[in-house]
Amino acid sequence: MSNISQKKRAAMLAYLAELKQVHNDDESIRALNEIEAALTEKKYGLVWEEHTEQVDQMLEDNIPVFIEDEARKIVADPDQPFNFLIEGDNLHSLKLLEKTHKGKIDIIYIDPPYNTGNKDFKYDDNFVDLDDGYRHSKWLSFMNRRLKLANELLSEDGIIFVSIDKNEGFQLKLLMDEIFGEDSMVADLHVETSIIGGPRRIPAMKGSVVKTAEFVLGYTKSKDTLIMKQPKFDYIPGYDTHYSLFYDDSQKTIISLLEVLKNTEFIKEVFKALNLRVSLKNLEKVIYSSEKVRNWLYSEDIAKRIFRKSDSVGDLPKEVTSGKPVNSLIVHDNKPYIVDKNNVVKGLFVYWDRIGPTDDYFNSFGERSVRGNLWKGFQSDGGNLAKEGGVSFKKGKKPIRLIKQLIHSVREANDNDITVLDFFAGSGTTGHTVVALNQEDVGKRKYILCTNNENNICEEVTYKRLTNIQEELPHNLKYYKTDFIPKLSSEEDILSDRLLSHIKEMVELENMCEIDGVNRFIFLREDDLQTWYEQGVSKGATIYIPSYILLSREVENELEAKQVKVVHIPDYYFLNELREANEL
Repeated sequence: MSNISQKKRAAMLAYLAELKQVHNDDESIRALNEIEAALTEKKYGLVWEEHTEQVDQMLEDNIPVFIEDEARKIVADPDQPFNFLIEGDNLHSLKLLEKTHKGKIDIIYIDPPYNTGNKDFKYDDNFVDLDDGYRHSKWLSFMNRRLKLANELLSEDGIIFVSIDKNEGFQLKLLMDEIFGEDSMVADLHVETSIIGGPRRIPAMKGSVVKTAEFVLGYTKSKDTLIMKQPKFDYIPGYDTHYSLFYDDSQKTIISLLEVLKNTEFIKEVFKALNLRVSLKNLEKVIYSSEKVRNWLYSEDIAKRIFRKSDSVGDLPKEVTSGKPVNSLIVHDNKPYIVDKNNVVKGLFVYWDRIGPTDDYFNSFGERSVRGNLWKGFQSDGGNLAKEGGVSFKKGKKPIRLIKQLIHSVREANDNDITVLDFFAGSGTTGHTVVALNQEDVGKRKYILCTNNENNICEEVTYKRLTNIQEELPHNLKYYKTDFIPKLSSEEDILSDRLLSHIKEMVELENMCEIDGVNRFIFLREDDLQTWYEQGVSKGATIYIPSYILLSREVENELEAKQVKVVHIPDYYFLNELREANEL
């Protein structure tokens, strides 16, 4: 098949080459080169009108830094790691996180603006409405910068989840394909967030397809598509009547489960009380009505003896099947088989493998199926959603159960010393979820949340929620704000000195700790370190020092004897900014 576009490009490029021979002055060559570059850009993918942001332009003349709001610090246990809430535009926060957490974030979950046109997405302080001809381009420009930084932050086995809906979901998929790689897409979850009822039933009855679900797109850094380390299970109501066989241990043979039901006195009594005929079909109603029957059926002893037939098998050794009568149970390589009619051996499915705890809203126990990309039932969380965390948040508050299952499912059971980032923190659900999971399994997960403070959201919603849960879920928290230092200043102070005054915040963030002057110390000048050393070294302390402070052999031996951990402060925090400023 002929590529028409390719032929057209080749002809135009050939014409440009001719023009370069005629118009060979510097200005013309630069212009023709720009045209040539535009012609040879990507030929498949997402194309949009790229827009700049004021927050991005601000970085041209300023260096972002963090400052701590000490009044909002929460210390629940000084021996535990700290979590961080960062107030400010998330682009600036991500730029700084790239210095402290590049390749260190294990899970990113974000719930960005959906760009519905209903005052949910601001670009340069203005709401983007449905009449804006560049509505999608502005949103893509906004997300592109942030997702590229997010990609840099992910660890080698890291995963990013993004909640979205139909307004930008399909554009987002193409954008993330470009940034993370099409092969890195590992999830396109369809999350049921509502049901059709009330006023929403009217357009549905008239023929509209009413929205009842949102998407969660998942991308991994490692290309490992087997992300569900702890799969989730959905409850299956009723009883699967295919499981009709029962192994009678006393007779050493497989019999009908129906026969067992008819000969078990207390089960017969329940069927009779419900005015039901004893049958596998009616067993569903009995399970719902009788806790005693339900406990009997789901007990390990009984459930491991209930089976359904699978296909015939012909690869069992003859010595295993030889001489076995019809309806015999054979166990080979820990797998059960039955000798069926005409001595045909068939495999067996075990009912015990079908039942267990489920991950639905009610945490049921019973028959279940492994969940795929359809995540049903999260509309059930809506009734309690407004109360979660004790804060009100009307624009897209996500249920704890959803975020908890996303984080929990993609890590092994004992892999709970991880860092989770949410740079569209909103009401703070992600932070709440992380500490709730830690309480359940004594985990060591840490969170970093970023949000602006528009309408005081960071102070009065996100932070308030994290303080509200302290009694139930105590944890350490630091509150940072983004600030800026001009690259060029008429002030007398030297830029490097001003940046040096913000190193402490960067060290704390990178190490998820607090430099408290008791167990952890930071020394940026050699004389400060010397003074501390002369006053007596604290046993088991941790000290942070820059590379330009050199320790003598005597000091090194003393620190080693006192089990002091020496951590060298990286040079890369503001190195590039200093070089750039010197060139201005």
